[in-house]
Amino acid sequence: MKLSELLERVKYEVLCGDTEKEISDVVYDSRKVCKDCVFVCLVGSNTDGHAYVKDAVAKGAAAVVVSKETEADGVTVIRVADTREALAFMSAAYFGNPADTLRTIGVTGTKGKTTTACMIRSILEKGGIKTGVIGTLGIIIGDKLYKTANTTPESYEIQKAMRRMIDEGCQCVVMEASSLGLKWHRTDGFVYDYGLFTNLSHDHIGGAEHADMEEYIQCKAMLFRRCRTGIFNVDDESYPRMLEGHTCETETFGFSEKAQLCASDSHLVRTKGYLGVGFTVSGVVSIQAQAGIPGKFNVYNALAAIAVCRHFPVDEQAILDGLKEVKVKGRVEPVRVPGHYTLLIDYAHNALSMENILTTLREYHPNRLITLFGAGGNRPRDRRFEMGEVSGRLSDLSVVTEDNSRFENVMDIIRDIETGLHKTNGKYVVIPDRTDAIRYCIENAQDGDIIVLAGKGHEDYQDKNGVKTHYDEREVIAGILGGNQ
Repeated sequence: MKLSELLERVKYEVLCGDTEKEISDVVYDSRKVCKDCVFVCLVGSNTDGHAYVKDAVAKGAAAVVVSKETEADGVTVIRVADTREALAFMSAAYFGNPADTLRTIGVTGTKGKTTTACMIRSILEKGGIKTGVIGTLGIIIGDKLYKTANTTPESYEIQKAMRRMIDEGCQCVVMEASSLGLKWHRTDGFVYDYGLFTNLSHDHIGGAEHADMEEYIQCKAMLFRRCRTGIFNVDDESYPRMLEGHTCETETFGFSEKAQLCASDSHLVRTKGYLGVGFTVSGVVSIQAQAGIPGKFNVYNALAAIAVCRHFPVDEQAILDGLKEVKVKGRVEPVRVPGHYTLLIDYAHNALSMENILTTLREYHPNRLITLFGAGGNRPRDRRFEMGEVSGRLSDLSVVTEDNSRFENVMDIIRDIETGLHKTNGKYVVIPDRTDAIRYCIENAQDGDIIVLAGKGHEDYQDKNGVKTHYDEREVIAGILGGNQ
């Protein structure tokens, strides 16, 4: 593809060289520079691509895209106002503008993005629409999962993933549009068909993320200037802020009677190995639904998914089945067991997330609530005290074990957790090896227990002494249960 074709939707200035030369690839990582590629210099919080221009040229780059004064001999030099924005449009062009073929859904909000995206996918696939997902869990296409570094990957990776989705028969993509992804132009290069707002709370403020809450809000709201139809949680107090400057058609969902899609009569559902929530939907859709993820707050996520999926050619049964059978890897994920108890895997790895999940599970009135958890090494010690205190207060039994100890001694971390536990009257046992701890929970489970393995969630590794080794709790459980599942 010619450089001029890649730059077709980019405002640029040619500082030197020829834009009619053939380009082999679009590269933003200097380590991946190849012959005849165009190297786009991104400026990050830790590195500046402009510092690697000479290396890129030496490796065979045919052109560079810059946003500041840079020396580059013998190649085409293109100057733009923002190289991240340019990368997005160039990547879209390089992969043949895949968003023109796929129906695109962007989900933004502080909480619920992953769950809502998975609910949407579950419904659409039940309705015969193959759907890919890009988000916290990685890139999901069919039964394959490809890991990514960020919730919203760089624009090149997004465009590459969408092209792969088309090649593998997808008709739709659901993407978690994080505030940082929007801020850093990762989701530029196309217009979403649907933008979805779940909720907003104080998060990602400070450091290399957002300067303050105002910037965080403004970044979230960008999605609604980059989509055709915006779908909003009308109950969230930030809803009016999300509307500021919007250019899209708008729709609403929530428990409020003013919502176009309204939920009511929410109630908890528990059967053998199943925790969920039921509710009534009225307004533009009228059904009795049930979501297979515990907690009344998941009614909002399910309602958001219905609000999007009603725009697709899927019938009521696909909506009902998709919600009831949805699974989100590592998010209150049930694991099938032979006994009359419930075993869950969850990513809760700090006091707040543990408090949320344990309070939710308490509402199901378990015989015992058993929480297995550890704490990450080389992280603030306060987190360990707080996690111990939360589990001691809300669990009938805490099983304290390891979790990515990194360069710290596991027993030192466990002693810190015990400090928090000692502030409560909660019972606990210490089993340093995580596999032994999981075995203990399974072998001592009683009818009606809810056991939550907290901390690892979707992770498939353990990080000890600076070495990451494969560790998937689903495989560990299967090994313990043998053929008894």
